[in-house]
Amino acid sequence: MSKPPAIKRAVARGFATFGGKRAADLVPQARLAGPMPWVIAIMVALTVIAAAGGLTLSNLVSEARTELANGATVQIVEANPAERDRQSAAAEAALALLPDVTSIRRVPEQEMQDLLEPWLGAGIEGGADGATVPVPALIDIRLRNTADDASLARVVSALGPVAPAARVDAQSSWLAPVFGAIAALQWLALALVVLLALISAAAVYLAARSALGSNRGTIEVVHLLGGTDSQIARIFQRSIGFDAVLGGAVGLAIGLGVVLVLGAQFSALGSGMTQGAGLGWLDWLAIALVPLVAVGIAMLTARVTVLTALRGML
Repeated sequence: MSKPPAIKRAVARGFATFGGKRAADLVPQARLAGPMPWVIAIMVALTVIAAAGGLTLSNLVSEARTELANGATVQIVEANPAERDRQSAAAEAALALLPDVTSIRRVPEQEMQDLLEPWLGAGIEGGADGATVPVPALIDIRLRNTADDASLARVVSALGPVAPAARVDAQSSWLAPVFGAIAALQWLALALVVLLALISAAAVYLAARSALGSNRGTIEVVHLLGGTDSQIARIFQRSIGFDAVLGGAVGLAIGLGVVLVLGAQFSALGSGMTQGAGLGWLDWLAIALVPLVAVGIAMLTARVTVLTALRGML
């Protein structure tokens, strides 16, 4: 039986330098035709999308909490329009005297009607069809410090004598369930990133085991000629590394394309909450590191897999 060409060349040269291209020729791989680069590309693309989503949600929550931390809303819940207007004016005057309050803004009735009309139709107070649904007066205030229980208690005490129908709520408390749901989505994005990393490692493990099985005879000859497990593992590690670099580049391009398209779609909404959900340069840097991490995981997995298999093989 004739020896493989790579082995013939190694023997002819005394097997002095077992490395570089000559060593890689021992395990021929058709990288562009094989499945490994495309498997890694899919994993990297999905990881980029999941990571971008998690970072976007984190920025959204951080921006919203910062904006709403010192905000509070005063509602004058009174059915009688005249009495409601009187209490609203008295509440504004009382709030202006509080040192904790830095700004006061009464929400105009027209703005309230515009906000509620999509939900209640025209049947709100002052609607076109003459129907009347009492709408409370809203006063938006900003506090000097965080809207904690002590600050809200002082506001309630000041409003009690002049506006008994007033109700005070911290704006951040309104969105507490939303923040909880977003936090759950963040954990889901993190879990997806970890799961995709594990799937990538498993794919590399199976590919390395398959390559070892296909080249078992060559590996045995290499061992007989003095090749070490580390040298053989380096061949597979390098081959998987090239596949991972190719797949990582393709996956990063696909993932970034999807992220940019989705970002443009959400920006077109013009919603106040989505304005603070953009990605900063540190976020983009973290996303750019995804394919590098994928290459590192692939090469490390290939090396460990091959070394472990070789110890049990020979």
